[in-house]
Amino acid sequence: MASDPAPNPHATQAEVEAARSDPKLANVLYHDWEADTYDEKWSISYDERCIDYAVGRFRAVAGDEDWPYQRAMELGSGTGFFLLNLMQGGVAKQGSVTDLSPGMVRVALRNAEHLGLDVDGQVADAERIPYDDDTFDLVVGHAVLHHIPDVPAAFREVLRVLKPGGRFVFAGEPTKIGDTYARKLGQLTWWLTTNVTKLPPLSGWRRPQAELDESSRAAALEAVVDIHTFDPSDLERVAREAGASEVRAVTEELAAALFGWPVRTFEAAVPQEKLTMGWRLFAYKSWLRLSWLDEKVLSRIAPRDLFYNVLVTGTKP
Repeated sequence: MASDPAPNPHATQAEVEAARSDPKLANVLYHDWEADTYDEKWSISYDERCIDYAVGRFRAVAGDEDWPYQRAMELGSGTGFFLLNLMQGGVAKQGSVTDLSPGMVRVALRNAEHLGLDVDGQVADAERIPYDDDTFDLVVGHAVLHHIPDVPAAFREVLRVLKPGGRFVFAGEPTKIGDTYARKLGQLTWWLTTNVTKLPPLSGWRRPQAELDESSRAAALEAVVDIHTFDPSDLERVAREAGASEVRAVTEELAAALFGWPVRTFEAAVPQEKLTMGWRLFAYKSWLRLSWLDEKVLSRIAPRDLFYNVLVTGTKP
């Protein structure tokens, strides 16, 4: 960590403009910007709720054989949400967090220390992972592949650092169709919320304009860092062509996504103190019920391409 660059949490407008033509710079600026508030923004925690979610995503695509993996790495770890919760859930013993954003690596290591987990980490480019061949038993990632300019190169690097027989699991990647309706719902919800709260009776629900402006600048970067959406079959093909075996993709969240994206956007647009525990429980329990509907009913009758998230796994021969 001594040689890692310092985080830059407040990008200037000039830096934002420069990043529009440089996806990697945009990723660093955007995620440094979001690092200290990212867990709150996305309702990330390191308790039973998110442990169950992370382990459930892993089990849905990769099963529960070979647990615990001795050494695991998270690619594009962000604040450590996926790996740290998988470790708490018994999936892996030791961990390494990597991210292009120095701010995210710093927060992930801080979270790991607070949880008492055996984790190291460093700033890393997914297309040039700074670890030796055959290092890890497991590589994981959550909502990372769609940020990487050269996804095939990243898969080749993942397979290089995996030990023979090692497994990768990537979750939380947007499908082509899912991303389309999620973005439109988010944009509509943001417009409605920020305009309705201009009315005097609802002014207490309006965030200060400076915060809304900063969120809009962050959203401008978000549009740059979100490079890809995926067709599940194409994602399987890319992994196989990189040299992976036992490749499998599954999708999830249709009704849950149609509900979840407006809720997340609304929560980002209003003062946090307005989001009571009652609201948070309503949102979470509603998402759980709709996820059950997706898994038990809709997954059996709807094409997998309609669902919002794609998860993919494979092994190194």
